[in-house]
Amino acid sequence: MAYLKDFRDRIQNNDYPGFLKIWEEYCYGDQPDGEEMAAVLESVKNSDLAKHFGVHVERILPLWRQLKNPAQELAVLRLIFDLQGTNSEELADLGTEYLKTHYADDPLLHEKLRLIGLRNRERFQGAIRNFELLTHMKKGNFVYHLSGWGTGEILDVSLVREELSLEFEQVIGSQHFSFEKAFRTLLPLPPDHFYARRFGDPDQLEKEARENPAEVIRLLLRDLGPKTAAEIKEELADLVIPQQDWNRWWQTARGKLKKDTKIESPKELKDPFILRTEDVPHEVALHKALEAKPGVNATIQMVYTFLRDFPETLKNQEFRTSLERRMNEILAQEELNESQKLQVLFFLHDLKAPDMQQKIASQIVEMPDISNVIRNMEVMTFQKLALQHVEKQRKDWQAIFFDLLFAVEQNLLRDFILNELDIPALKEPLKQKLNSLLIHPLSYPEIFVWYFQKIIDKKSNLPFADAEGRNRFFEGLLILLDHLEQKSHYRDLAKKIVTIITAERYRIVREIIQHSSQEEMKEYLLLATKCESLTDHDIKILHSLAEVVHPSLSRLRKDKDRVHPEENVIWTTQEGYQKTQQRIQQIATVETVHNAKEIEAARALGDLRENAEFKAALERRDRLQSELKFLSDQIAKARILTPEDVPTDEVGVGSVVHCQDSKGEHHRFTLLGPWDADPERRVLSFQSKLAQAMKGKTTGDQFEFQGEKFAITDIHNYFDQKS
Repeated sequence: MAYLKDFRDRIQNNDYPGFLKIWEEYCYGDQPDGEEMAAVLESVKNSDLAKHFGVHVERILPLWRQLKNPAQELAVLRLIFDLQGTNSEELADLGTEYLKTHYADDPLLHEKLRLIGLRNRERFQGAIRNFELLTHMKKGNFVYHLSGWGTGEILDVSLVREELSLEFEQVIGSQHFSFEKAFRTLLPLPPDHFYARRFGDPDQLEKEARENPAEVIRLLLRDLGPKTAAEIKEELADLVIPQQDWNRWWQTARGKLKKDTKIESPKELKDPFILRTEDVPHEVALHKALEAKPGVNATIQMVYTFLRDFPETLKNQEFRTSLERRMNEILAQEELNESQKLQVLFFLHDLKAPDMQQKIASQIVEMPDISNVIRNMEVMTFQKLALQHVEKQRKDWQAIFFDLLFAVEQNLLRDFILNELDIPALKEPLKQKLNSLLIHPLSYPEIFVWYFQKIIDKKSNLPFADAEGRNRFFEGLLILLDHLEQKSHYRDLAKKIVTIITAERYRIVREIIQHSSQEEMKEYLLLATKCESLTDHDIKILHSLAEVVHPSLSRLRKDKDRVHPEENVIWTTQEGYQKTQQRIQQIATVETVHNAKEIEAARALGDLRENAEFKAALERRDRLQSELKFLSDQIAKARILTPEDVPTDEVGVGSVVHCQDSKGEHHRFTLLGPWDADPERRVLSFQSKLAQAMKGKTTGDQFEFQGEKFAITDIHNYFDQKS
């Protein structure tokens, strides 16, 4: 295949002179490669160079005559006749001699030679291929239509009329073709071809696909070439496997394809499945991937995934020894960090290398910053394994576990750490550690939500799993939701919180308010009204549930509705309003269209465990639709803030408030609408708890927030500082 790339480069660049120059050199070669010869001719046949190249293709004949493989000999000769444009006597003699030799017993040989043009020798381009099609034209055989009619079954053939009748899968009724038209548009399909089987006996093909999905996909790839998951679905869904069964069937098939040594599975969604020319054992495939010398982290992930999927390969002593050698080579690298080194030792332990248990124990004991070592590991299984060693071999394991409880990223690993710390001797320090979530919920948003879900389980005996603890965490959850709504990168977490609150007809809310005082309930309702992710319907449900437990809250709600009719107004600056409009436009015209393409590309992979891309695309669609509806509803309530709307004698929306805390430190807060809020720049939403604590205060007044007292020293108009 030494020349193939050069030929294809010239074809791609439409470099005809350059192509001919290489062709001249190639034809004078003395080592014929039938596979390469056919690939070159196939490439030029499908290019714009084919028409002009026809007068030069015969130069390959001396090299062709040296081929020893009959199948390659026929494939190349067929392509020579497809491309030739000279209709020379030499070619006519060659074609006639070849067909007479190989079809000597055909009683219609001379008639077929006439039909393909080799009798009068005036025009016989495609003669070999056309002869094969004529030989294939028998009742019950199958063909493929090149112009979109799909697979067809031959119903009748007439050499006298030089025509045949067919029935196609994409066209209603029988169709009549002249031989001349058939030569241009039909390809013969052998009876075991995928298309022939799908059209001729789909029920049997479905039965085989259900019993042995990998074998049917092998058949598909053999006959149709490399295909992506989406393309495989296009060929099989509904036509072989019913659409409603597709996801479940594909999940099973995908698992079997991973273990099929004849099929190369893609690493990316957009890449195709490829049928190999021969079986490649999984061990060989891994070694081939490792030969590319990926980085240490990539190697660790690759080997771990391989051994997880194919643990039986370790029974091969030769493979295990070679893998052990590879791990030792990595271990010898000077630039290896501690996390990488420990993971490689775990691999070597699994490979039954000598003295590994002792080496691992020594590493665990001697590492000064074991917390960071564990946190930086690539494989979660190894992180857990390292923690188990730490617990057994280090006296300071409790401090390490406490340090990692809020530091690890995976909930499963955090569950393990929590379970090990949840012992009578550590009840108090564990409670103190978890209490920091209540003190600083905004510092650990994901962990706060994780632990809230742990304690709302009725069977939980964890710290704060009692009624009082759940009440405190529920209040913190609402505070957290209000904060996360202002952070675009926390949209998914905010949506998760709303789902937790509203799930099972607000089950969690109903359980919590059973043990809440009226004052606590008022606080919940106040916080809930500030959470933009909770709809008006959600707020009404929360009020209704609260009034069942505390009926007096009903009057409070009516009074509030009467006295504060403008609380539904969303104040915003002109910039905030335009920013929200632009976001709505971005979602509706760009992100939604892009997401629709993502879903279409990922749909073929089905759902469940094997299709994270499809699940993520659907979740992204839900988020976009939810955000679009939410922002559209909100912008209808928006009112652009003007200098006249800002009160001059007390704190209100549009105020810039200067105050001092009890330590004498100065603080400055700007109170605007939720769309303009930026806590990092001390720009607060007027709906926030801190802003509400200042509301209505004048210069010299004091207010309290989270146990800290503040005195207001000055109040300015937001628009004054802008000008």
